[in-house]
Amino acid sequence: MHPLVTQSQIDAFQRDGVALIKGLFAAEVETLRQGIDRNLASPGPYAAENLKPGDTGRFFDDYCNWTRIPEFETVIHNSAAGPVAAALMQSKRVQVFHDHVLVKEPGTSKPTPWHQDGPYYFADGLQNVSFWSPMDPVTSASLRCVAGSHLWDKPVLPTRWLSETDFYPDTGAYMPVPDPEAEGMEIKEWEMQPGDAVAFNFGVLHGARGNTSTTRRRAFSLRLLGDDIRYVERPGPTSPPYPGHGMKPGERLREDWFPVIYETT
Repeated sequence: MHPLVTQSQIDAFQRDGVALIKGLFAAEVETLRQGIDRNLASPGPYAAENLKPGDTGRFFDDYCNWTRIPEFETVIHNSAAGPVAAALMQSKRVQVFHDHVLVKEPGTSKPTPWHQDGPYYFADGLQNVSFWSPMDPVTSASLRCVAGSHLWDKPVLPTRWLSETDFYPDTGAYMPVPDPEAEGMEIKEWEMQPGDAVAFNFGVLHGARGNTSTTRRRAFSLRLLGDDIRYVERPGPTSPPYPGHGMKPGERLREDWFPVIYETT
Protein backbone atom coordinates (compact mmCIF):
# COMPACT_ATOMS: atom_id res chain seq x y z
CA MET A 1 0.00 0.00 0.00
CA HIS A 2 1.40 3.40 -0.97
CA PRO A 3 1.34 5.89 1.94
CA LEU A 4 -0.76 8.38 -0.07
CA VAL A 5 -3.66 5.94 -0.49
CA THR A 6 -5.73 4.09 2.12
CA GLN A 7 -7.99 1.07 1.92
CA SER A 8 -11.02 3.32 2.38
CA GLN A 9 -9.97 5.35 -0.68
CA ILE A 10 -9.53 2.14 -2.69
CA ASP A 11 -12.97 0.98 -1.57
CA ALA A 12 -14.49 4.35 -2.54
CA PHE A 13 -12.80 4.26 -5.94
CA GLN A 14 -14.07 0.76 -6.65
CA ARG A 15 -17.60 1.54 -5.39
CA ASP A 16 -18.14 5.12 -6.56
CA GLY A 17 -15.55 5.34 -9.33
CA VAL A 18 -14.03 8.41 -7.68
CA ALA A 19 -11.84 9.31 -4.69
CA LEU A 20 -9.82 12.30 -3.52
CA ILE A 21 -6.05 11.76 -3.13
CA LYS A 22 -4.64 14.61 -1.08
CA GLY A 23 -1.18 15.81 -2.13
CA LEU A 24 -0.63 13.32 -4.94
CA PHE A 25 1.36 15.88 -6.97
CA ALA A 26 2.22 18.25 -4.10
CA ALA A 27 5.96 17.87 -4.72
CA GLU A 28 5.50 18.41 -8.46
CA VAL A 29 3.30 21.54 -8.50
CA GLU A 30 6.01 23.92 -9.69
CA THR A 31 7.21 21.45 -12.31
CA LEU A 32 3.67 21.01 -13.63
CA ARG A 33 3.05 24.77 -13.67
CA GLN A 34 6.17 25.18 -15.79
CA GLY A 35 4.95 22.43 -18.11
CA ILE A 36 1.54 24.07 -18.46
CA ASP A 37 3.25 27.39 -19.29
CA ARG A 38 5.28 25.58 -21.95
CA ASN A 39 2.10 23.96 -23.31
CA LEU A 40 0.27 27.31 -23.49
CA ALA A 41 3.22 28.91 -25.28
CA SER A 42 3.53 25.99 -27.71
CA PRO A 43 0.18 24.23 -28.18
CA GLY A 44 0.06 20.78 -29.72
CA PRO A 45 -2.03 19.62 -32.71
CA TYR A 46 -5.06 18.83 -30.52
CA ALA A 47 -5.18 22.16 -28.66
CA ALA A 48 -8.58 23.84 -28.51
CA GLU A 49 -10.13 27.10 -27.41
CA ASN A 50 -13.56 26.16 -26.09
CA LEU A 51 -15.44 29.47 -26.07
CA LYS A 52 -18.01 30.81 -28.48
CA PRO A 53 -18.38 34.52 -29.37
CA GLY A 54 -19.89 36.28 -26.38
CA ASP A 55 -18.45 33.85 -23.82
CA THR A 56 -16.15 35.47 -21.29
CA GLY A 57 -12.68 34.45 -20.14
CA ARG A 58 -10.62 31.71 -21.77
CA PHE A 59 -11.01 27.92 -21.71
CA PHE A 60 -7.96 26.20 -23.22
CA ASP A 61 -7.34 22.48 -23.38
CA ASP A 62 -4.71 20.28 -24.98
CA TYR A 63 -3.62 16.66 -24.66
CA CYS A 64 -1.03 14.07 -25.68
CA ASN A 65 1.98 16.32 -25.10
CA TRP A 66 3.98 14.43 -22.46
CA THR A 67 6.56 13.14 -24.94
CA ARG A 68 7.45 16.70 -26.01
CA ILE A 69 7.06 18.57 -22.71
CA PRO A 70 9.86 17.41 -20.39
CA GLU A 71 8.13 18.61 -17.22
CA PHE A 72 5.17 16.31 -17.87
CA GLU A 73 7.41 13.36 -18.68
CA THR A 74 9.39 13.88 -15.47
CA VAL A 75 6.22 13.91 -13.35
CA ILE A 76 4.76 10.86 -15.06
CA HIS A 77 7.86 8.78 -14.39
CA ASN A 78 8.97 10.16 -11.01
CA SER A 79 5.79 10.99 -9.08
CA ALA A 80 3.65 8.64 -7.00
CA ALA A 81 1.04 8.45 -9.77
CA GLY A 82 2.07 4.94 -10.89
CA PRO A 83 1.90 3.10 -7.55
CA VAL A 84 -1.18 5.01 -6.40
CA ALA A 85 -2.93 4.15 -9.67
CA ALA A 86 -2.03 0.48 -9.28
CA ALA A 87 -3.52 0.44 -5.78
CA LEU A 88 -6.75 2.18 -6.81
CA MET A 89 -7.23 0.05 -9.94
CA GLN A 90 -6.14 -3.15 -8.16
CA SER A 91 -3.79 -3.69 -11.09
CA LYS A 92 -0.30 -5.20 -11.24
CA ARG A 93 0.85 -2.85 -13.99
CA VAL A 94 0.22 0.72 -15.04
CA GLN A 95 0.53 2.10 -18.57
CA VAL A 96 0.44 5.73 -19.66
CA PHE A 97 -2.50 6.62 -21.90
CA HIS A 98 -2.15 10.39 -22.17
CA ASP A 99 -1.92 13.72 -20.41
CA HIS A 100 -4.50 16.52 -20.60
CA VAL A 101 -4.19 20.19 -19.65
CA LEU A 102 -7.26 22.35 -18.98
CA VAL A 103 -6.93 26.07 -18.21
CA LYS A 104 -9.85 28.32 -17.25
CA GLU A 105 -8.80 31.92 -16.87
CA PRO A 106 -10.61 34.19 -14.37
CA GLY A 107 -14.15 35.04 -15.39
CA THR A 108 -14.57 32.06 -17.73
CA SER A 109 -18.31 31.57 -18.08
CA LYS A 110 -18.35 28.22 -19.88
CA PRO A 111 -18.63 25.07 -17.79
CA THR A 112 -16.96 21.81 -18.72
CA PRO A 113 -19.94 19.82 -20.05
CA TRP A 114 -21.06 16.62 -18.32
CA HIS A 115 -19.40 13.67 -20.07
CA GLN A 116 -17.70 10.31 -19.63
CA ASP A 117 -14.15 10.00 -20.96
CA GLY A 118 -14.34 6.30 -21.82
CA PRO A 119 -16.63 6.54 -24.85
CA TYR A 120 -14.16 8.90 -26.57
CA TYR A 121 -11.31 6.40 -26.12
CA PHE A 122 -10.25 3.20 -27.88
CA ALA A 123 -9.17 1.79 -24.50
CA ASP A 124 -11.79 -0.51 -22.97
CA GLY A 125 -11.81 -2.12 -19.52
CA LEU A 126 -12.58 -1.36 -15.89
CA GLN A 127 -8.99 -1.01 -14.64
CA ASN A 128 -8.27 2.60 -15.51
CA VAL A 129 -7.88 5.91 -13.70
CA SER A 130 -7.69 9.61 -14.45
CA PHE A 131 -5.98 11.94 -12.01
CA TRP A 132 -7.30 15.52 -12.21
CA SER A 133 -5.06 17.87 -10.27
CA PRO A 134 -5.41 21.66 -9.95
CA MET A 135 -2.32 23.84 -9.91
CA ASP A 136 -4.28 26.61 -8.16
CA PRO A 137 -6.62 26.46 -5.15
CA VAL A 138 -10.14 25.62 -6.34
CA THR A 139 -13.56 25.92 -4.76
CA SER A 140 -16.46 26.37 -7.18
CA ALA A 141 -14.38 25.41 -10.26
CA SER A 142 -13.48 21.98 -8.88
CA LEU A 143 -14.18 18.74 -10.73
CA ARG A 144 -17.66 17.25 -10.18
CA CYS A 145 -18.18 13.48 -10.49
CA VAL A 146 -21.38 11.40 -10.38
CA ALA A 147 -20.86 8.53 -7.94
CA GLY A 148 -21.36 5.07 -9.42
CA SER A 149 -21.83 6.24 -13.01
CA HIS A 150 -18.96 4.02 -14.18
CA LEU A 151 -21.28 1.05 -13.53
CA TRP A 152 -24.23 2.26 -15.60
CA ASP A 153 -25.64 -0.22 -18.14
CA LYS A 154 -25.13 2.15 -21.08
CA PRO A 155 -22.34 4.67 -21.72
CA VAL A 156 -23.18 8.32 -22.35
CA LEU A 157 -23.04 9.53 -25.95
CA PRO A 158 -19.93 11.75 -26.26
CA THR A 159 -20.31 15.24 -27.69
CA ARG A 160 -18.00 17.94 -29.03
CA TRP A 161 -17.49 20.65 -26.42
CA LEU A 162 -17.54 23.67 -28.73
CA SER A 163 -20.10 22.74 -31.38
CA GLU A 164 -22.15 20.62 -28.93
CA THR A 165 -22.73 18.03 -31.68
CA ASP A 166 -22.68 14.25 -31.22
CA PHE A 167 -19.24 12.66 -31.52
CA TYR A 168 -20.59 9.39 -33.02
CA PRO A 169 -23.77 8.43 -34.88
CA ASP A 170 -26.48 7.56 -32.35
CA THR A 171 -26.90 3.83 -32.95
CA GLY A 172 -28.77 3.14 -29.72
CA ALA A 173 -25.63 1.96 -27.99
CA TYR A 174 -25.37 5.17 -25.97
CA MET A 175 -27.64 7.09 -23.61
CA PRO A 176 -28.23 10.84 -23.87
CA VAL A 177 -26.23 13.12 -21.57
CA PRO A 178 -28.21 13.31 -18.32
CA ASP A 179 -28.69 16.30 -16.03
CA PRO A 180 -27.25 15.05 -12.72
CA GLU A 181 -28.60 17.90 -10.61
CA ALA A 182 -32.12 17.77 -12.04
CA GLU A 183 -32.17 13.99 -11.69
CA GLY A 184 -30.94 14.03 -8.08
CA MET A 185 -27.73 12.10 -8.69
CA GLU A 186 -25.00 11.94 -6.04
CA ILE A 187 -22.29 14.41 -7.08
CA LYS A 188 -18.85 14.25 -5.48
CA GLU A 189 -16.77 17.43 -5.42
CA TRP A 190 -14.12 18.87 -3.15
CA GLU A 191 -12.37 22.12 -2.41
CA MET A 192 -8.77 21.38 -3.39
CA GLN A 193 -5.25 22.70 -2.96
CA PRO A 194 -2.55 22.62 -5.65
CA GLY A 195 -1.27 19.06 -6.07
CA ASP A 196 -4.38 17.35 -4.68
CA ALA A 197 -5.96 14.98 -7.19
CA VAL A 198 -9.39 13.59 -7.94
CA ALA A 199 -8.96 10.00 -9.08
CA PHE A 200 -11.85 8.84 -11.26
CA ASN A 201 -12.69 5.98 -13.58
CA PHE A 202 -12.97 6.67 -17.33
CA GLY A 203 -16.65 5.71 -17.05
CA VAL A 204 -17.54 8.31 -14.42
CA LEU A 205 -19.79 11.13 -15.59
CA HIS A 206 -18.04 14.37 -14.70
CA GLY A 207 -17.89 18.08 -15.47
CA ALA A 208 -16.94 21.40 -13.89
CA ARG A 209 -18.46 24.83 -13.49
CA GLY A 210 -17.03 27.91 -15.15
CA ASN A 211 -14.35 29.83 -13.31
CA THR A 212 -16.09 32.85 -11.83
CA SER A 213 -13.20 33.59 -9.46
CA THR A 214 -10.50 36.21 -9.87
CA THR A 215 -7.70 33.63 -10.12
CA ARG A 216 -6.69 31.12 -12.79
CA ARG A 217 -7.70 27.48 -12.68
CA ARG A 218 -4.95 25.41 -14.24
CA ALA A 219 -5.46 21.65 -14.13
CA PHE A 220 -3.24 18.75 -15.15
CA SER A 221 -4.86 15.39 -15.89
CA LEU A 222 -3.10 12.08 -16.32
CA ARG A 223 -4.88 9.04 -17.78
CA LEU A 224 -3.49 5.63 -16.83
CA LEU A 225 -4.35 2.05 -17.82
CA GLY A 226 -4.40 -1.23 -15.89
CA ASP A 227 -4.28 -4.96 -16.52
CA ASP A 228 -7.64 -5.52 -18.25
CA ILE A 229 -7.44 -2.66 -20.79
CA ARG A 230 -7.73 -3.73 -24.42
CA TYR A 231 -8.04 -1.91 -27.74
CA VAL A 232 -11.63 -1.53 -28.95
CA GLU A 233 -13.10 0.02 -32.07
CA ARG A 234 -15.71 2.78 -31.73
CA PRO A 235 -18.40 3.95 -34.21
CA GLY A 236 -16.08 6.70 -35.46
CA PRO A 237 -12.65 8.30 -34.94
CA THR A 238 -11.67 8.39 -31.29
CA SER A 239 -10.19 11.19 -29.20
CA PRO A 240 -7.24 11.00 -28.91
CA PRO A 241 -7.05 9.42 -32.38
CA TYR A 242 -3.41 8.18 -32.38
CA PRO A 243 -3.29 7.76 -36.17
CA GLY A 244 -1.32 4.79 -37.45
CA HIS A 245 -1.34 2.85 -34.18
CA GLY A 246 -1.92 -0.46 -35.97
CA MET A 247 -3.69 -2.17 -33.05
CA LYS A 248 -6.50 -4.70 -33.45
CA PRO A 249 -9.56 -5.26 -31.24
CA GLY A 250 -8.76 -7.28 -28.11
CA GLU A 251 -5.04 -6.45 -28.08
CA ARG A 252 -3.23 -4.78 -25.19
CA LEU A 253 -2.19 -1.25 -26.02
CA ARG A 254 1.27 -1.22 -27.56
CA GLU A 255 3.94 -0.49 -24.95
CA ASP A 256 6.20 1.53 -27.25
CA TRP A 257 3.44 4.14 -27.51
CA PHE A 258 1.87 3.59 -24.09
CA PRO A 259 4.77 2.64 -21.81
CA VAL A 260 4.50 0.76 -18.54
CA ILE A 261 5.48 3.15 -15.74
CA TYR A 262 4.87 0.87 -12.77
CA GLU A 263 4.70 -2.88 -12.28
CA THR A 264 4.49 -5.12 -9.22
CA THR A 265 5.92 -8.61 -9.08
